Amino acid sequence: MAQGHIPVLLQETLTLLSPAPGEVFLDGTTGAGGHAVEFARKIGPDGLLVCADSDPAMLAVAAERLSAFPRVRMVHADFSDLGRLREAAGWRPFDGALLDLGVSSLQLSDPGRGFSFREDGPLDMRRDPGSGGPTAGEILRDAREKELADLFYRYGEERYSRRIARAVAGRRRKAPLRSTTELAALVASAIPRRRWPRDIHPATRVFQALRIAVNREIDSLAAFLEAIPGHLSPGGRVAVISFHSLEDRLVKEAFRRRAGGPGGGAALEALTRKPVVPSDREVRENPRARSAKLRAARRREEEESG
Repeated sequence: MAQGHIPVLLQETLTLLSPAPGEVFLDGTTGAGGHAVEFARKIGPDGLLVCADSDPAMLAVAAERLSAFPRVRMVHADFSDLGRLREAAGWRPFDGALLDLGVSSLQLSDPGRGFSFREDGPLDMRRDPGSGGPTAGEILRDAREKELADLFYRYGEERYSRRIARAVAGRRRKAPLRSTTELAALVASAIPRRRWPRDIHPATRVFQALRIAVNREIDSLAAFLEAIPGHLSPGGRVAVISFHSLEDRLVKEAFRRRAGGPGGGAALEALTRKPVVPSDREVRENPRARSAKLRAARRREEEESG
């Protein structure tokens, strides 16, 4: 895998999406291309694979890995821009679609991106640095204390969100936070030492919350889940790998709603009663997979694609 990149729940994803020769597939979060390479192999030269990513650096990595496959379309776009992705597929509906909502190992290992607290880097966290949206540092500088507390709690499920927001507000009155290591140290100091989580760094949830906010990940996921049934072929499959309970809840509720819940219409049927989680062996080999949850659904045969 590219520079140590390991795709999460790969075999389980292939089993649920069942890519077959000649099919049209979408990898909406291509990253380093771990899942995409396997899709391209399975659908073969008569199939078509659309690879999207909002991070141009990751898209370049994936393009190199997928250069041997002739029927691949690389698109610099957010996965919620399904109209543009259908256009890249020649307006053919997708037989399979995947979102892997995790952060790539390559993104985490580049301190210049600001995704990780393990090395010193700028507080950026934008997947697309050219998007013009606010960086994590700008949010920490400009948001009110209550807004920060709400952000840390909602997107990070951080129980000490108010204490951390108070610490950020106090710090920025003296000088703005400028680096990932500064923020990590501040968060750790705001949480009582005896309350530090056992298995993760105490700043993990705050970094997660900021990344989700910077990239508007929840808004994109909600838009994708609402629209994707109309972009699948009859019998087409969609799968989402999430790493956060809020994301998993959105996926679960969307699949349930589109199966005939109030106002949802009968477009999808769930292929997973419960989320599929990594095996103990996978977690040992790839600790970043530990919180992954995979859900999948299929468009009903009698439904027409949009």
